[in-house]
Amino acid sequence: QVQVVESGGGLVQAGGSLRLSCAASGIIFSIYEMAWYRQAPGEQRELVARITRSDSTDYAASVKGRFTISRDNAKNTVYLQMNSLKPEDSAVYYCNTKLGAVGYWGQGTQVTVSS
Repeated sequence: QVQVVESGGGLVQAGGSLRLSCAASGIIFSIYEMAWYRQAPGEQRELVARITRSDSTDYAASVKGRFTISRDNAKNTVYLQMNSLKPEDSAVYYCNTKLGAVGYWGQGTQVTVSS
């Protein structure tokens, strides 16, 4: 049974930092692509950052230079370090793990950035 569990969300002031974690089990973590998405109320879910099994990364233009995605295959965990947070970063952040056409989602973690 595959489980994807996010943690680390919360309330932070603008300019602050948060680190999200996503632990995945039931998969061979090291061969899966991992990604963070976010969805604000009334908006579509959007890709924030992605890391391949070879550690290549890419980011949404809105977070480039402020967010960093990384993975620890020994811990089956992917991280999203978020710095210089802005109110527009407020959303539910979801972890996604994908291998080919097969993917799994976590339940999401709320990030709220106050101005």
